[in-house]
Amino acid sequence: MAIKLQSVLLLLIFMPSLLSMAHEETSNGSSSSVHIVYMERTEGEPEGLHLKTLASIFGSEEAAKDAIIYTYKNTINGFSARLTPQQVAELKKQAGVLQVLPSTTYQLHSRAHFP
Repeated sequence: MAIKLQSVLLLLIFMPSLLSMAHEETSNGSSSSVHIVYMERTEGEPEGLHLKTLASIFGSEEAAKDAIIYTYKNTINGFSARLTPQQVAELKKQAGVLQVLPSTTYQLHSRAHFP
């Protein structure tokens, strides 16, 4: 019980500073979030095209490699990457890019109770 109380107190103490940092990051427009980029289907290996497309936005292949989180190549052609709002806008203008959507995480709701 004492550990739970300590955890709650620490959370209450640090919450204002955490919220302030999150607000600063989103208010200056430089914050990045994960987006899914859907691209036209092409012949050959899609990873090279994904890297080339993203490198045109980031300015280098090394920066593009750091931004790519996952490459989709079986069912769809695309990739997920950490992008700023400005980079999303630029990427939407690139040839072969069909759609750029923010990644969404869903949480399952269950009635099961485990002690």
